[in-house]
Amino acid sequence: MRKKSLFPVALLVSSLVFSILGGCGPNTTSSPAQTNANAPTNSSTSSTTPTQPASEVKLKLVHEGKLTFAMSGLIKPLNYKDTNGVLTGFDVEIGNEIAKRIGLEANPVTNPWETILQGLKGGKYDAIIGSMTHTEERAKQVDFTDPYYISGGQIFIAETNDSIKAKDDLTGKIIGVVQASTHKDVAETLTDKTKVKGYPSDIYALQDLVPGRVDAVITDRVVGTSAIKNQGLKIKATGEVLNKENIAIAVTKDNPELTKKINEAIKAMVEDGTYEQISVKWFGSNLLK
Repeated sequence: MRKKSLFPVALLVSSLVFSILGGCGPNTTSSPAQTNANAPTNSSTSSTTPTQPASEVKLKLVHEGKLTFAMSGLIKPLNYKDTNGVLTGFDVEIGNEIAKRIGLEANPVTNPWETILQGLKGGKYDAIIGSMTHTEERAKQVDFTDPYYISGGQIFIAETNDSIKAKDDLTGKIIGVVQASTHKDVAETLTDKTKVKGYPSDIYALQDLVPGRVDAVITDRVVGTSAIKNQGLKIKATGEVLNKENIAIAVTKDNPELTKKINEAIKAMVEDGTYEQISVKWFGSNLLK
């Protein structure tokens, strides 16, 4: 994901979701956070009670009987602390559900993003479930599961706009982007450079779609989707993701059985509809489609 600031409700989403691509160095892990007391009551998505005895699962774990998974805790609505200081968000709920299906107690913790890979390799937690992009460089250090959501650059337009259906329709159009973002470079290949309008944050750009001050906005899929769900903006995504990014769970290379179990849990969640239920709750759409 790109490195840039994002809109105010998810300003941290925008600035930290895209700092996800940064490197990591040594640091310490913060104390494990509580699971969300305000999570949905549906047992298929909120319960962290093991569905099978943890002793039957032969896994290498930091804490016996627990799946300890890390995130920055600063990327709303993906992972953040609510007003009561409880760690919550899409990533947390996905992790809780995976733990339950494996037969373990969910134990989400926070760690500074810049050192999160080092913490995993150093044995501070079992996995990273924190909106990390699967990249070739990272795959040299850790293993990745199948993606649990898809992100990347996405075109957003006003709900009433039926003239822009794909990137080829942006020729000659005014496109809003965050200043100094990677999306600015993409926009300049799709329309005249003079028609690319820079903004200090995504929310300002997206808000200019309905009044027609810009014809389209290119931002990260998860950012625009979150704005529709949480800000009620009358906008919509159009066309394919411009640069597809697989967001996956990182596990150490010496723990292939855990990677296998997590993949099995993700597959089962998708097949029985639990994944879509969680995704729609946080974003109003299925992030794997």
